[in-house]
Amino acid sequence: MTVNIDFEVEKKLDLQFEDIIKEIIAAAIDYEKCPYDCEVSVVITDDDGIHELNRETRGIDAPTDVLSYPMVDWENPADFDRIDEENSDIFNPDTGELLLGDIVLNQNRIESQAAEYGHTERRELAFLVAHSMLHLFGYDHMVDDERIEMERRQKEILEGKGYFR
Repeated sequence: MTVNIDFEVEKKLDLQFEDIIKEIIAAAIDYEKCPYDCEVSVVITDDDGIHELNRETRGIDAPTDVLSYPMVDWENPADFDRIDEENSDIFNPDTGELLLGDIVLNQNRIESQAAEYGHTERRELAFLVAHSMLHLFGYDHMVDDERIEMERRQKEILEGKGYFR
């Protein structure tokens, strides 16, 4: 598993970002029983950085807490049987790893949402990474059934690593 983490912020929260991010990414990959070694890129930015990305890529002129950019075009979430290893550009040609996609985290929202929801910044970071990883695996929360399923999976991933609300 390769996790590339880039910081676009000067002041970092007093967290072990890399350890938490890698722990939850690995937990999500294991939870989904992904048969491949994977690569994920993570960017930690601020309100301004994510606002600009949200406007450019989604047409939403506002900051958000996390953005997910999957590389796999899933027909059904985490359906690895549909991935064609030999005829696909979703594998890193140098490492052979499945390129799951990119996660962009808003450090400002990690701070504010942790306070708002009454838990630690550590737990908020873990939650946002788990949430985003499920998006990279093709899950969504636009309708109630999908939302309920995604929330169940998030909870199981987080609690499996000792993150409780």
